[in-house]
Amino acid sequence: MSRILIKNGHLITMDSAQRQLDADLMIEDDRIIEIASRIDETADEVIDATGGLVLPGFVQSHIHLCQSLFRGQADDQPLLVWLNTITELESRHTPESLYAAARLGLAEIIKSGTTAIVDMGTVHHQDSVFTAMEESGIRGQSGKAMMDLTENLPPALQETTADSVNESVDLMHRWHGKADGRIRYGFAPRWQVWCTEGLLKEIKQESDRNNAGIHGHAGEIEYEVPLMLQQRGRRNLKYLEHIGVVGPNVQMAHCIWLDDDELTVLQETGTHVMHCPCCNLKLSSGIARIPEMLARGISVAIGSDGAPSNNNLDMFIEMRVASIIHKYRLGAEALPAEAVLGMATNGGAAALGLADEIGSLEVGKKADVIVLDGGGLSAAPIVDFDADDPVKRIVSAFQSPSVQSSIIDGRLVMKDRRLLTMIEEEVVADARRALATIRD
Repeated sequence: MSRILIKNGHLITMDSAQRQLDADLMIEDDRIIEIASRIDETADEVIDATGGLVLPGFVQSHIHLCQSLFRGQADDQPLLVWLNTITELESRHTPESLYAAARLGLAEIIKSGTTAIVDMGTVHHQDSVFTAMEESGIRGQSGKAMMDLTENLPPALQETTADSVNESVDLMHRWHGKADGRIRYGFAPRWQVWCTEGLLKEIKQESDRNNAGIHGHAGEIEYEVPLMLQQRGRRNLKYLEHIGVVGPNVQMAHCIWLDDDELTVLQETGTHVMHCPCCNLKLSSGIARIPEMLARGISVAIGSDGAPSNNNLDMFIEMRVASIIHKYRLGAEALPAEAVLGMATNGGAAALGLADEIGSLEVGKKADVIVLDGGGLSAAPIVDFDADDPVKRIVSAFQSPSVQSSIIDGRLVMKDRRLLTMIEEEVVADARRALATIRD
């Protein structure tokens, strides 16, 4: 039995009552066991959060760890050109370079307050990503990318339907539920127009049988709408509804170019939306109608997408952009900070199928907790957290260096800004060597 005690923090619980309180928090093994104004029991580790904030870790709901090496390699390119550049680089991955890419991305997201992820891999060498996830201590879902209609892509990224499904199912059986349940498998069809209908239907059956996820893209660019109508006879979400690939275990990134009928599909089926505002702006894809989705009760989470389409994996930046891009269209009151932080915590937990386990600070829930300092210069001046709403300040002004400690599944993975599950300097050096090898 191990215990971590967090003392003297201002807790932003993100529970159903949206409670904030000055309190101590006790963790035993992988669970929060007590929240009280004062806890005087002994613990193996004591973290003094005086003057700081304690909140549930962020859930980074759409990411491509396989692309972390390629930051800056396709800047100022429209999406279809960008795809050609990045898929060519992806096709050159070896198990070693993919491991280096995953570790680079994981180090960055842990240091910026993320404690859980929804990741989409590339076509091959997915074991490297899972190994890096297991070692890092992150909680998350991942899966190999599935693309069985890709004659126009590099040969190394082409696969048959049978090979794609068989390799995915094998990975699921080996990794789903591993690391005491921290690791989950998610089938990852890259894009509907790159996947056969048979593949999509088969993985829905497998995911339902095995309590696994399905993580894809939908409605990212305007060009996708006529392409889907031409090839499948329906718009994106209506097509997925038609073939039965919707529901609470389905997570679709972007969802920009959807009409009202498609929003109804999301609303009625419980299919999750992964909002990636920075990526969507950088690649000129558009702006998803997130306030309208939330008003309908659609489940929305926040993600950054991959490093080359962003170019960072920092949830503080993502939250800030999400909070402001809708205001010109809908007014200054659109998408308040509370809703944004909710998408970054509760929304991501729901997308992972873990709403009862993570996403808020509550007794009995898993101990995925981050400790922030007072915000520094970027958030100053703060008189006190009762007078200056810390939720609004986190979304609008805090930056990732404020994250001092991170606890995932009851284990300290970062303390005093130092990663404990990997050596940051080695991660950067390995990534540099891996990119040089891919370029060669």
